[in-house]
Amino acid sequence: RVGHAVVAACAAWVMSSALAPVYGQDELTDLGLEELMDLRIDTVYGASKHDHRVTQAPSSISIVTAEEIKRFGHRTLPDVLRSVRGLYVSDDPNYTYVGMRGFHRPNDYNTRVLVLIDGHRINDNVYDSGTIGREGMIDVELIERVEVIRGPSSSMYGSSAFLGVINVITKRGERIDGMEVAAGGGTFGTYDSRLTYGAKSASGIEWLVSGSHHESEGVDTLYFSEFDQRISDDPRASHDGIAHQLDGEEASSLFGKLQYGDFTLSAFAADRTKDVPTASFETVFNGREWTKDQRQYVDLKYDRTFSDGIKLQARGFYDRATYRGDYPYDYAEPGDPPDIVVSKDYTEGEWLGSEWQLTMPVLARHRLILGGEYRGSLHEDQYAYEDVQPREYYLYDERSSRTYGVFAQGDAVLTEKLTLSAGLRFDKYFADDLDVVNPRVALIYSPSPRSAFKALYGEAFRAPNPYEHYYTDTEEFHVKPALEPETISTYELVYEQYLGLNYRANVSVYSYRVDDLISQAATEDAVLYFDNLESVRARGVELEVEGKFESGVLARASYAVQRAEDGMTNTEISSSPRHLGKLNLSSPLYKDRLFAGLELQYHGHVRTLDGNEVDDFVVTNLTLLGQRIFKGLELAAGIYNVFDTHYGYPGAEDHLQRVIHQNGRTVHAKFTYAF
Repeated sequence: RVGHAVVAACAAWVMSSALAPVYGQDELTDLGLEELMDLRIDTVYGASKHDHRVTQAPSSISIVTAEEIKRFGHRTLPDVLRSVRGLYVSDDPNYTYVGMRGFHRPNDYNTRVLVLIDGHRINDNVYDSGTIGREGMIDVELIERVEVIRGPSSSMYGSSAFLGVINVITKRGERIDGMEVAAGGGTFGTYDSRLTYGAKSASGIEWLVSGSHHESEGVDTLYFSEFDQRISDDPRASHDGIAHQLDGEEASSLFGKLQYGDFTLSAFAADRTKDVPTASFETVFNGREWTKDQRQYVDLKYDRTFSDGIKLQARGFYDRATYRGDYPYDYAEPGDPPDIVVSKDYTEGEWLGSEWQLTMPVLARHRLILGGEYRGSLHEDQYAYEDVQPREYYLYDERSSRTYGVFAQGDAVLTEKLTLSAGLRFDKYFADDLDVVNPRVALIYSPSPRSAFKALYGEAFRAPNPYEHYYTDTEEFHVKPALEPETISTYELVYEQYLGLNYRANVSVYSYRVDDLISQAATEDAVLYFDNLESVRARGVELEVEGKFESGVLARASYAVQRAEDGMTNTEISSSPRHLGKLNLSSPLYKDRLFAGLELQYHGHVRTLDGNEVDDFVVTNLTLLGQRIFKGLELAAGIYNVFDTHYGYPGAEDHLQRVIHQNGRTVHAKFTYAF
């Protein structure tokens, strides 16, 4: 298909460039000590909660830097993740969902990926949602780098570190060094603004505070054939299938960070309201369906390294997440005038806890990590009622819970070139009387400081959350499954190579098995509930090459081939593309002041929930970045989906649409002024 041809040609071009003149062994030998130290090997924190060289981390890693985010005009974290090897992101259009290594369940609220901001857990305590969109993530311009850690990581993080971990590292106040004002706008009546201040005083106090606001009218008219009464038999079909002015979004966020000595105090708040045009959950088409999400946390971290190499890390935190939704239903009999009643959902999650970790050298060559975590949920409250008087609740569930985990990891240098990393974690969930143990083992062979072969094995789990447990009162329908945790076990081989001063290559081969997968089922009366219904088997290969040059040119290409199957039927699961291709190319047009960026993203065909197929597609993005045009002024502009590609993602069980079509060509521009 054309998509395969385009991406394959681009990948071949980049690979040929990457294998063109690199520094040979003789040239490296001639370099001095300082030059050798400058050889670029990325470091990652999130793999083991301390800084690792990527080649020594017990995982397959991708890192996206602030410079790359600017160069390619990424506006949100989902934009960043779409550029990462083997990842894909869908939109329903209310929330965004990330898939990893062929596994993505529509509308799962990102429960199987752990999302962190500076190591702070973002996944909430009711839905276990790892929010990546504006409903619960910092402004992308505050990101220093994004770490994507693939594979099971429950041995360090506990539940939800299932397919992997996404750790967002924020910028330091010293890097901002003053005030930044930013504003932008684009297609669909979109407006953005940001005000940021960061500095470091002579006394060593460093702070950063930033506020952002986003507003968009959204697509004015959206067509859904499933609701076109001229061709659809659905009783809700009307308005010729056109949803009018039902795609708006408004979001604000505030982030602050104060650092002094070994202490870091950070706080975050986000508030987003989104109109929902898809008439999900059998609501009235063209009714005023909307959701509102709020997310806050306060985190105090202590991080100190002592003279004998022992490192102590501890943090205490308080979190809150709330959700509201209005869902209009028509209770009129066929042929009668409409009888619209609004069903209201409200969820409140509130929790606090602490984490601690001790890292110590053992016998000079080895490292031991000991740690623990406690989380106490003050509120796991879910309410649902109809907006009538007197109010009658059909869900009124208030709960609290607590859990703790303890873990240990040892990194042993067996020989000069061979390292063994082994970790184990025990988690206790008191509310479910659940005890879980998860291991991770990595054997890393490094022929040179710039290359590594990794043999990895890991297990992870995801505990059933209160939403899955209690949202539907299934006892009324004589169904009350006792949910068990999902489990995954993964085998992986990784080869990583830094070539000369500018190049990097990565190859990963993996196989995993998911058991007791929690999925939605329906009673005879079409009432949805959750049960451990499925298993999944998957295998795949990921390839990536990257070049960063002194001239300022940046090129990265990746291709992933994967197959995820239902463990019972051996058929491919829905929302799982067989092929994913990525190409990112950025080049200076004028010195280091004007850059052009090209991004190609190929997404293979996938199955829908009813077994049909969604076509493959290629999305092309073009961006321009102008820096230091005048003192402190930066301009950026982008055209996204340049060729107006028509594409979509599979819908979830709560959608009548089997395919949710996405926006066509959009344009966005912004300026940033620093002083």
